[in-house]
Amino acid sequence: MTAGTLFIVATPIGNLEDITIRAINTLKSVDIIACEDTRHTSILTQRYDIHKPMVSFYSYNQIKRVDQLINELMGGKNIALVSDAGTPGISDPGFTIIRAAINNGITVSSIPGPSAVIAGLVISGKPTDKFVFEGFLSNKSSQRQKRLQELKQETRTIVLYESPHRILKLLEDINTIMEDREVVCIRELTKKFEEVKRGKASEIKDHFSAKRPQGEFLVIL
Repeated sequence: MTAGTLFIVATPIGNLEDITIRAINTLKSVDIIACEDTRHTSILTQRYDIHKPMVSFYSYNQIKRVDQLINELMGGKNIALVSDAGTPGISDPGFTIIRAAINNGITVSSIPGPSAVIAGLVISGKPTDKFVFEGFLSNKSSQRQKRLQELKQETRTIVLYESPHRILKLLEDINTIMEDREVVCIRELTKKFEEVKRGKASEIKDHFSAKRPQGEFLVIL
């Protein structure tokens, strides 16, 4: 029996209209959709009249779920992997199933589309010819500060992810360790309340201290 294909399907990072025609057609054609949160993905599938079985695949169940999904693929099923937002495999558990599929000789196909890293980088005004993506830094202050110290001499543009409840701590550390570097802070990218703030880390920290941070953040420096 011929094994199926694992499709890595990029989905919108906020605005549901940002999905590609190919992504919609792929989701309609596969046998199973593996997603971080079935409730979240249901919003997308209902919008585009997609009716396929969904299974959850997230950080806390990925170990037991990988074997199940690989067995389905080896049995000839086609599976679409989606994340809650953007391109699977970038700062999410998708990497685990992608690597397992490759190790088992299963075809992996990318259905490209939205990625917060690229979307944020191109509107930041920072150099885009060379950049480094660091994802989420540690939630432990000492480890986060140590990594920022290591990045202090980095000459490429640096792209970080951060959550709303840790953004002020990150900006404070950038202020202290990187000598109040100029940064671009983007939240709610592609959504109704998208906000882009450019300036010194201390200035942006003051802004979000006065205005309670909400939504996921990109910090570019």
